[in-house]
Amino acid sequence: MERMDKAVPKAVNQAVSDLGSYIRTQRNNAQISLRQLAKLAGVSNPYLSQVERGLRKPSAEILQQIAKGLRISAEALYVQAGILESRESGPVVDAILADPELSERQKQALLEIYSSFRREQDAAEDGDTHQPEE
Repeated sequence: MERMDKAVPKAVNQAVSDLGSYIRTQRNNAQISLRQLAKLAGVSNPYLSQVERGLRKPSAEILQQIAKGLRISAEALYVQAGILESRESGPVVDAILADPELSERQKQALLEIYSSFRREQDAAEDGDTHQPEE
């Protein structure tokens, strides 16, 4: 019986590996052990270890549980996994997306307002590049 991963394209294998590395980096930054994150995410230690090593591609539901355990945005993991397209990033965007007190609708509204302010600022700077900021 032929192994399934031989039929999987290299790009998919690389994406899974990158996702695992990203999760490991986030876990290390949060100073959470593999065992602790597995418990928080409701998965087994071996499964999470395989995800981090790029041997398993978790479902969107598992990614959401991992994100919750890491206290990061599930959207960040979805982008890394290729489930969602990347959108604007930065400390403000990341803070809005990571805020557990906001609903998805509220997050979207704040991001739209923030983006409009950024576009206005960029347009003003493009039209007036020689004056220093106050």
